[in-house]
Amino acid sequence: MAQQSKKNLSVLDQPRVLRHLFHPRLEDDVRPPENNRDDIMIPVDEGIYVGASFHFVKDDAPVVLFFHGNGEIVSDYDDFGCLYNDMGLNFFAVDYRGYGRSTGTPSVTSMIKDCHMIFDFVLGYMANMKLTGPLSVMGRSLGSASAIELCSTRANDFKCLIIESGFALAAPLLEKLGINPQSIGFKEEQGFDNIDKIRTFSKPCLVIHAQFDHIIPFSDGQALFDACASSDKILLEIKGANHNDIFFRGMGQYLEHIKKICLR
Repeated sequence: MAQQSKKNLSVLDQPRVLRHLFHPRLEDDVRPPENNRDDIMIPVDEGIYVGASFHFVKDDAPVVLFFHGNGEIVSDYDDFGCLYNDMGLNFFAVDYRGYGRSTGTPSVTSMIKDCHMIFDFVLGYMANMKLTGPLSVMGRSLGSASAIELCSTRANDFKCLIIESGFALAAPLLEKLGINPQSIGFKEEQGFDNIDKIRTFSKPCLVIHAQFDHIIPFSDGQALFDACASSDKILLEIKGANHNDIFFRGMGQYLEHIKKICLR
């Protein structure tokens, strides 16, 4: 197990920030079981469990560990799981505290802490299930913070990093969410450090970003791409797309690039 980040993120755990940063949604409907989907509860703290779904295609297929965006839950990605399986990829989607079937309440500190517990669980799950394919880590939007945290601390344990609609700096994101960083006593060095963390990553990296993202501008994706230390990296701009329609506008390119980086 690698060293976890010890940074104090409590300035971002103020109730005023959490109300804007997290929009947890419970899983309302009971999903019918599927033969290739394993619904899992991952222990992340005493009495706290995070929901996940593993979409299986074959034992030696690559595994994509996926941290979704805000306002989304694991069950939203059932169809995506099928698409990934169709490409020959196993897909492991995970929630945050308070999202989907998960217990607890989301916070920035717990999100960063929990991604390490989740990562260790996935490694153990792969070993127990005798899954021999390589592991990749992917984060969308808010989930980019979890994925980039892992790339800075656990890079020896996975093959490649995929960031979709990720943010480089926290202060501009807070402003976009209607929070004046100065009013909460926030300075950028107290934030996620996404752009600094990705500087340490030298393995294959794919950055996907929408041309007209109105929440996290394309310049953030460009900044993460430029900062990444890898010599094997690709920046995919989805033309004409926005933050919430990036997949549907660029589905072909999006999936083609993920398949290529995970299967090579």
